[in-house]
Amino acid sequence: MAEELYGRCALVTGGSGGIGGAISLSLAAAGADVVLTYSDHRAPAEGIADQIRALGQRALVLAADLRMPDAAAATVDAARAEFGQVDVLVANAGVGHQLSWEQVELDLWDETMAVNLRAPWLMTRAVLPEMISRRYGRILFLSSIAALNGGVIGPHYAASKAGLHGLMHHLAARVAGAGVTVNTIAPALIAGTGFTAVNPDNPAMPVPVGRLGSADDVAAMVLAMLTNSYLTNKVITLDGGIYPD
Repeated sequence: MAEELYGRCALVTGGSGGIGGAISLSLAAAGADVVLTYSDHRAPAEGIADQIRALGQRALVLAADLRMPDAAAATVDAARAEFGQVDVLVANAGVGHQLSWEQVELDLWDETMAVNLRAPWLMTRAVLPEMISRRYGRILFLSSIAALNGGVIGPHYAASKAGLHGLMHHLAARVAGAGVTVNTIAPALIAGTGFTAVNPDNPAMPVPVGRLGSADDVAAMVLAMLTNSYLTNKVITLDGGIYPD
């Protein structure tokens, strides 16, 4: 694993959150320099960056309002300016306000699509040409089981995450021959994310393994996916056995 990512530059959106922070630290432990973005919470992102530097890797923290169309390209430009190139893109940032379908208005729909689907596409479009020219690249989208079963957050969230699967399927086969992999991980019921609508102390918890997932569980699977050059065009579910795919 260390050989695969050593000396690479990884861009992780939503790096101030639990999952984004765990992914960022796992990449640094594997020898990558990390650019991590945040939208509202700079202090946690800086804390992750300090831990990355303590591991001997370089870190850059960037504010990025991914609701804005120009934020994606600006973030990639800033990462390149600091580290020269982006070898790994982990599109982790996401929003999800839980509402019934009757309550989802146009502004919320558009905001959810902008952050969860448009921003990953615009960042991918920004990094792909250089990845192809260098014949190396790793792109990973953070989806959700909601993309497969509809979930409980709402139609806006489920649709935005399902869109990532279509984006991945379109791109993966077209760039695989250039040494670029495009994959998606679809977690469910990860503790500490704000997207967990169950009580972990409930004896009737719906997770077959009997516990919620952790950010470290997600980071471990992300690292395995990013370091496997034969894995592309795949949605990997990580849900404790909920979804029988």
